[in-house]
Amino acid sequence: MPETPTVTRTLTLDSREEAVILFGPRDQFLRTVRDSLGVRVVARGDTLQVDGTDETVAQAERVFQQLRTVLRKSGKLTTEDVRSVLEVVRGGDVRGGPTSMAVADGGKYMRPRTDGQGRYVQALKSHDLCICVGPAGTGKTYLAVGWAVSLLRSGQVKKIVLVRPAVEAGERLGFLPGDLIAKINPYLRPLFDALNDIMEPETVRRYMESDIIEILPLAYMRGRTLNAACIILDEGQNATAAQMKMFLTRMGHGSKIVVTGDMTQVDLPRTIRSGLADAVQRLKNIEGISVIYLDDADIVRNPLVQKIVAAYDDDGDRRARKPIGG
Repeated sequence: MPETPTVTRTLTLDSREEAVILFGPRDQFLRTVRDSLGVRVVARGDTLQVDGTDETVAQAERVFQQLRTVLRKSGKLTTEDVRSVLEVVRGGDVRGGPTSMAVADGGKYMRPRTDGQGRYVQALKSHDLCICVGPAGTGKTYLAVGWAVSLLRSGQVKKIVLVRPAVEAGERLGFLPGDLIAKINPYLRPLFDALNDIMEPETVRRYMESDIIEILPLAYMRGRTLNAACIILDEGQNATAAQMKMFLTRMGHGSKIVVTGDMTQVDLPRTIRSGLADAVQRLKNIEGISVIYLDDADIVRNPLVQKIVAAYDDDGDRRARKPIGG
């Protein structure tokens, strides 16, 4: 039987400092990747040489790229980060694997379409509170709703609560026609859309009538404690710090909380700090809480969306670099 040819690829890192963190204490992270994928890894300064088969070397490249993404966003790497990324890369496309979700009767599964989404789904499965930050089109809300439906279908929770801040994006609630429910409906519409895409609309209607599913503005959460529920706060960047604290403390026994948001789309007044940014800073090192960052590579909408996001990001970067008075 012919031997499988060995492939060699060299990865160049941004700096020696990045390499030290990426390799882990006493090269612990490198050894974990090597042993898990069956590749040979040689570290020299700020470069990595990976030897193995086509498949294992490609997996190793994906693992290191995802770990570099995590490092850039959070400034550190943990053993859990390495293990999570490895599981996503090795088994993310397997039905019933670590990142797939059964979301409907008849065996319908939802699977992440990028490695970043895979890390997100795994974080949802392994933590009671998950915060996901990323640009438009990365599936933050859709995957969270899919996860909630999966929990409901399997009997792990008895209720789904979907919440959004009713914050104007350049418009005024008072100018919208109808009563209060009609006025807030446009703010909650994306949550209805996600639910109706995942479940049969008739099932959604029946669950809402029986209070198994609730969709409501953030302000309506005050004073409640929810047990055995999956509670999702969408557009969390538009909650104030006080509102975010109020929301997070609604968690009762057997409940899961997911917060999603995009820090480039804050509609709060400039003088008010986003509750999402505040929560990420306060909670990022608490055990049992996962903070996941998605980026442009995880955008799964029309390919043009990725280019649009990049164009606006470039504009923001240029403004940030512009000298005062320039």
